[in-house]
Amino acid sequence: MLIPFSPPHIDQRIIDEVVDTLKSGWITTGPKTKKFEKQLTKYCGNKATLAVNSNTIGLEIILRWFGIQAGDEVIVPAYTYCATANVVVHCGAIPVMVDINPDDLNISVENIRKAITSRTKVIIPVDLGGMPCDYDDFFALIKSEAIQSLFSPATEEQKNLGRILILSDSAHSIGAEYKGRKAGSLADISVFSFHAVKNLTTAEGGAIALNLPEPFDNEEVYQYLCIYTLHGQNKDALAKTKKGAWRYDVIVSGYKGNMTDIQSSIGLIELNRYESEILKSRKYIFDKYTTALAKYEWAELPIYETADKKSSYHLYCLRIKNVSEEQRNNIIQRIFDKDVSVNVHYQPLPMLTAFKSKGYKMGDYPAAFSNYCREITLPVWVGLNDTMINQVIQAVVQSVEEVI
Repeated sequence: MLIPFSPPHIDQRIIDEVVDTLKSGWITTGPKTKKFEKQLTKYCGNKATLAVNSNTIGLEIILRWFGIQAGDEVIVPAYTYCATANVVVHCGAIPVMVDINPDDLNISVENIRKAITSRTKVIIPVDLGGMPCDYDDFFALIKSEAIQSLFSPATEEQKNLGRILILSDSAHSIGAEYKGRKAGSLADISVFSFHAVKNLTTAEGGAIALNLPEPFDNEEVYQYLCIYTLHGQNKDALAKTKKGAWRYDVIVSGYKGNMTDIQSSIGLIELNRYESEILKSRKYIFDKYTTALAKYEWAELPIYETADKKSSYHLYCLRIKNVSEEQRNNIIQRIFDKDVSVNVHYQPLPMLTAFKSKGYKMGDYPAAFSNYCREITLPVWVGLNDTMINQVIQAVVQSVEEVI
């Protein structure tokens, strides 16, 4: 039996909802997208939510809304997918990479402290694998007198906030909890991903969860972002269907980032069953892996629940103690040879040509490199049954013991 890594969770309920949309005559951004946004806001407990066509466009839109430009610095973890830093580059700003905690793979608060300068405008923490970062520590840091005195606002949005913006890359973490609050309500703004391999999918897609403090009006920001993600046009297709309402204006040179009702149809079904089916199933798989692998001294297990935190159980990031990158790669090949698909999350950014060529050096991020060298991500998806889970465990154990 070939065990795939992360197939999408598509069943008849989703098919029926998509067909309903196709038959409705409304397939672009419309009533189902607006319904999906409202349900996301209710689920996450934030103040307003805009559905977009990817996590990446969501992050970039917020950076541009906040006025990020050439010369500005945006702090990102060295251990993340390239999109987190690419959006900073697109804005002409400088991604300032910092190392991670050695245990939970999330960005280190102390390393952030060392990296902040008078040019720092935004911090983009990443909830790696679905485990929330230390958000209270981030806010305590940026609101401290020493750090706040360094902040140099250049736009109205920056002046209104009066400090560094915490923009969470929550691509992995919808449903995760930190001190009783859901991801989406933990940062100033959080951006989700609903890509095909994510816990909650809309095939492609994402959402911007606004949670800005006063004096911001989050509904007003939402309305502006609706325009900004539709080329700057002040009426969407739904608004123009009203009798005689054909005329529109373009008030800013915006982007094309809207989500469609077809995508939202999938999202509505996924969100409706997210807690009761999806998270429950993923936690079951995490627990099965942990129980089985805990007996092996070579296994460094992922942290996915603490007194303050609960993961979304997105990535099961197993690490093998005391192995080299070459040995890890050998283990992965042997697992594949046993008909089990695994992955690696992630190659740290300084290893990638796009960033290496800009002068970033992997040696500056020892915790990221050490974890990457030893990491193997195990399959987790709804429908992975006990027989399959046992096959994964056996393949991993046998392969590791063949190599070390």
